[in-house]
Amino acid sequence: MQPFLRALNHLLEQHSWARERLAPFAGETVELRPALGWAWRLRINADGTVAPAAEQAQAGLVVSLKPEAPVALARGEDHFLRAVEVSGNARLADAVMALARNLRWDFEEDLSRVMGDVAAHRVAEAARAFGRWQADAAKRLAEALAGYASDEARVLVARAELDAFAQANAALRDGLERLEQRIRRLG
Repeated sequence: MQPFLRALNHLLEQHSWARERLAPFAGETVELRPALGWAWRLRINADGTVAPAAEQAQAGLVVSLKPEAPVALARGEDHFLRAVEVSGNARLADAVMALARNLRWDFEEDLSRVMGDVAAHRVAEAARAFGRWQADAAKRLAEALAGYASDEARVLVARAELDAFAQANAALRDGLERLEQRIRRLG
């Protein structure tokens, strides 16, 4: 738990607004329950940082991750937040969920302490460009695979073919209903 606490406190120290948001809840205990069956208890300090809570401390807020949380995290923030269950103090829950939505690591700031502002900015821009390139490459690969699966391998049906099939099916169903009505009228 210590590496997690150090990382979380580092994030909180980078953003004064986050510490100010947690400070009114000094002394409260938050229990984090990943889907693995164990739990971490954190005590909120007066300065808005967190520390390990005593084992016997009563949690004012319990944050549980559903088993699908890791997959939901990969799909995006909205999906991840739907995989989180919160129970307890509503005001504290609101503050914690606001932190979950908005607290981001400013890695460029940390890099600037090591290599200076200009170099850190260039490295950060290169990292962001590399991330964009990776996302674009993944998108293009997925599109190419989908095109191959639908056009070449015929494993998937193209959207236009599916729409045409649905229209033909609807026309056939309507024609069959009209035929049944004529047969009933003749009989």
